[in-house]
Amino acid sequence: MRIFISGGCKNGKSTYAQRIAKLQNKHPAPLYYIATMVASDDEDERRITAHRKERDGWGFLTVEQPRDIEGIVSVCDHSGSFLLESLTALLANEMFSQKDAFDGGAYERTAGGLAEIAGKIANIVIVSDFIYSDTGQYGAFTESYRKSLAALDCLAAKKCDVVLEASYACIVFHKGRDLFSGAFGDALGAAF
Repeated sequence: MRIFISGGCKNGKSTYAQRIAKLQNKHPAPLYYIATMVASDDEDERRITAHRKERDGWGFLTVEQPRDIEGIVSVCDHSGSFLLESLTALLANEMFSQKDAFDGGAYERTAGGLAEIAGKIANIVIVSDFIYSDTGQYGAFTESYRKSLAALDCLAAKKCDVVLEASYACIVFHKGRDLFSGAFGDALGAAF
C-alpha cells in the first residue's frame, strides 16, 4: 500500500509513519528508512539524531538519499517496505543544492523521481510537512519552494492509495480510510 502523510512540522507524524511502515513490512523483506535531510545547523543535527534514536531497534535499514530520489529503486529490494522522510527536505535539497543559488528545475526532477518510485514500490509511506497554507508574505524563492512543495504533495496524494493528515494529535483521512482500516484494523488507532 502506498500511503502519504502530511501535517504540521514537529507534530509526531514521523513516529506514526514509522509505525505504519513497520506494520506494513512482511518479514523477512527489508524495512527501509529513506533519509533525505541534510543537516545545515545544530538544530538539524539534533533532529536527525532524535529520528535515529526513535528508529533504533525497529529494524530499519537507513538509506541516505538527499537528492535524486529515483536512485533508491536501483539499490533497494522493491519487495521491502519503505518510509520516505521527507518530501519537504528532498525538495529543499534539490531546489537549493548550492549556497545562494536557486534551481528552477528542481520540482520537475523531484516530481519525476517521486512518480518513478511510486510506480515501482508497492509498500511505501511518504511524509511531508504542510507548510504552504498560511498567508504570510515571503520572497520569490521561498514562494516558489512552497508552491512546488504543494504541487509535489498533490502528486504524492494522487499516486498513493491512502492520504492522511496529522492534525492536533489526530489522524484525518482524506483518501483510502477503508483500505487503511482493512489492512491495519485498530493497530494504529486514530491518535498518535
